Amino acid sequence: CHPKHSDCTEFVSISVRDPRLHKDDFWRTHVDYEIHLCTNSMCFRKKTSSVRRRYSEFVWLRHCLEQNALIIVLPRLPPRNPFFSMRKTEQVFQRMKGLQDFLENVVHTPLLLSDSRLHLFLQSDLSITKIERCALGKTRYTVAEAIQRSVGGCIRLEDKVSCDSDCESSSSSSSGLGLSVDTPVQGSPLPFSESLARDQQLFI
Repeated sequence: CHPKHSDCTEFVSISVRDPRLHKDDFWRTHVDYEIHLCTNSMCFRKKTSSVRRRYSEFVWLRHCLEQNALIIVLPRLPPRNPFFSMRKTEQVFQRMKGLQDFLENVVHTPLLLSDSRLHLFLQSDLSITKIERCALGKTRYTVAEAIQRSVGGCIRLEDKVSCDSDCESSSSSSSGLGLSVDTPVQGSPLPFSESLARDQQLFI
């Protein structure tokens, strides 16, 4: 990243981008987004990082932060939309912008940066279940190790590899909501525009 800051000025730059459509099976699909973070702040383990998260994981994060920082009024997430359709690009990109606005507010609120779950959410590939376990000290790896050594969903610790299969399914092909579960996704995710074009062909 190339932030417009001098070397002596602390900055945190975060963006939510690259929506991708995941087809779990014939009926179930969901969209996730890349979270790209660039910073020179000592509050973060990595200076640059990119992870992918879906809407329901943002809902989980906000709930965690709300429970841990009762005196702070947290920024809002884009609202749940019962008619949210992943075939409507405007809805997808509006949600993406709302998620970015939420994270920008969060990372610029110093009190919230003390929550290790936030850092694991932003800079590791761990599932929500494993983030919770790691934050409680119930994993073989520490928070710092999870962030530093998380590559492609695997935590590499010396000669041991603990792979995180955080692939979620949603109960509706048009909602993308629901809590994350560790079930394998069928097939590889596609860029949203490419997936959209393919889905539209199915309905011709």
